[in-house]
Amino acid sequence: MSFLSAFIILLLTSCSSKESKPAEQQDSVRTVQTPKRIDEVVGIAVIEPAARISQLSAETGGLVKRISVNIGDQVKKGQVVLTMDNAVETAQLRQANVKISTQQDAIETARQNVQTLRVQLQKAEADLKRNQTLFTGNALTRKELDDSQYQVTNLQQQIRASEAQVRQAESQIGSLRADIQYANTVAGLKTVKAPDNGTLLSLDAKVGQFLTSNQSIGDFAPAGPLVAVTEIDELFALRVKVGQKAYVRPQGSDERLTTGTVVLTSPYLRKKSLFSDNAANLEDRRVREVRVQLDDPGKVIIGARVECVISVN
Repeated sequence: MSFLSAFIILLLTSCSSKESKPAEQQDSVRTVQTPKRIDEVVGIAVIEPAARISQLSAETGGLVKRISVNIGDQVKKGQVVLTMDNAVETAQLRQANVKISTQQDAIETARQNVQTLRVQLQKAEADLKRNQTLFTGNALTRKELDDSQYQVTNLQQQIRASEAQVRQAESQIGSLRADIQYANTVAGLKTVKAPDNGTLLSLDAKVGQFLTSNQSIGDFAPAGPLVAVTEIDELFALRVKVGQKAYVRPQGSDERLTTGTVVLTSPYLRKKSLFSDNAANLEDRRVREVRVQLDDPGKVIIGARVECVISVN
């Protein structure tokens, strides 16, 4: 009975060894797969104006007196967005204008004085010439002749002094005009104007609010095309080229909002910046910034997050 048990065990062991041999041979075979072809790369994008969003700010502090536009309005370059109280600056400008007006009157008076002295000099020179003739004929005394000569010399000196006063007064006009220009500039700082043609996206100011110097009061989108700004992972960065076609769609959807064309690819890789919500993320992955100009900007909203699909085949 013991011999029979040993024979059965040996038989089972032999069968098990034969059955496992094909598995070992199968494990030794390596399967080589052909790399998959990549036709599209996808990145999360944000919609922005091609000229980038800029912030409006007040160059100087002041109390908001009037707001001239509303959010969403199309504005022209130089159009006033809001005006701050400028009573002090207006008074300074008025004072500077009064000063220059007074100085111009003083210049005109000095010129008239010079003209009057020249007329008197002409008469004095004529009298001197006549007196010299009379003195030669012994019809006039030396004292009378000297008095005539003194009158001519005195008038000549007065004319030179008056002409110097005119030049001095005229030189002050330049200084006063500089004061007026400065007062105009200071008064102009009490307004916030549109830096270019575009759209007012937001306005964080209200009448009666006091603004500090260089305080941001809203966002401004310059006129022009819209772009989808996205970041492509370094694994696919070299596949993206300027001129490739693309389209944008809502996140998690297959609906195409609008098509577009790649117009810019960053020349270097950098850390994620657009959508890095976690500042503690230490993942060492680089991305390439890509800009896609959209064909139909009316189908998207500035600031929206979308998926940007770029055809790279």
